[in-house]
Amino acid sequence: MTSLTLEPGILHIAASDFDARPMSFLTADSQRTGYEPELARHLCEQLGLTPVWHNLPMAKFYTCLSTGKYDVVWFNQAITPDRQQVVDFTQPYGLFDEAVLVKQDSGIAAIADLAGKRVGGLAESTNIALVEGFPGAIAVPYPGSDQVLPEMLAALRAGDIDALIDDELVLVVAAEEDDSLEIAFTLPTRVPFAIATPKTNPTLQAALNGAIAAAQADGTMATLWAEWIPWKPFPFG
Repeated sequence: MTSLTLEPGILHIAASDFDARPMSFLTADSQRTGYEPELARHLCEQLGLTPVWHNLPMAKFYTCLSTGKYDVVWFNQAITPDRQQVVDFTQPYGLFDEAVLVKQDSGIAAIADLAGKRVGGLAESTNIALVEGFPGAIAVPYPGSDQVLPEMLAALRAGDIDALIDDELVLVVAAEEDDSLEIAFTLPTRVPFAIATPKTNPTLQAALNGAIAAAQADGTMATLWAEWIPWKPFPFG
């Protein structure tokens, strides 16, 4: 019988270790938790797999699957046409908005206020692509290192950029933890996030799709969503 994964019984997950709560983060004793890891543990249990996470720079997410070392990419990944050229995606496990984070009293409260402002974001992401549609805004892309979010937050605090665009969930937490920062506005984009799988392993994609569908049908996904993202309605009611 052909193994579902590269190593029988193990799902090797390409991810990053930086704090992206509530989606994914490491506890003080280096245990990974959050909405994505807890969902991963549930899906793996249903499939008879053990999840093992690996810390990679985000810039390597879409080349790493060809190395034969990783089964999936599972870390805050939006489905985009460009990414679909090189990987397959499962059905979404969430729909997420984007937001703009600024310093308190910046005077930025809408897209129009970003004219002439430097807006940081992850290079080649759905977030930074939005900046191109902001009249007069100056996009400042940051390479996808394994510490890219902390690097962008530090740049905002230091004044190297005037605003930061990223997934609303992680920016809400950043603003809650730093009184000098605030959410300027949210963009209701409802971007689908999913698990990236190699095009060479459609069987794994199908198995994960089945497990996601079951977790949605039996209420497990909604329960995890309510635990980790209670301020937003579950998007698959």
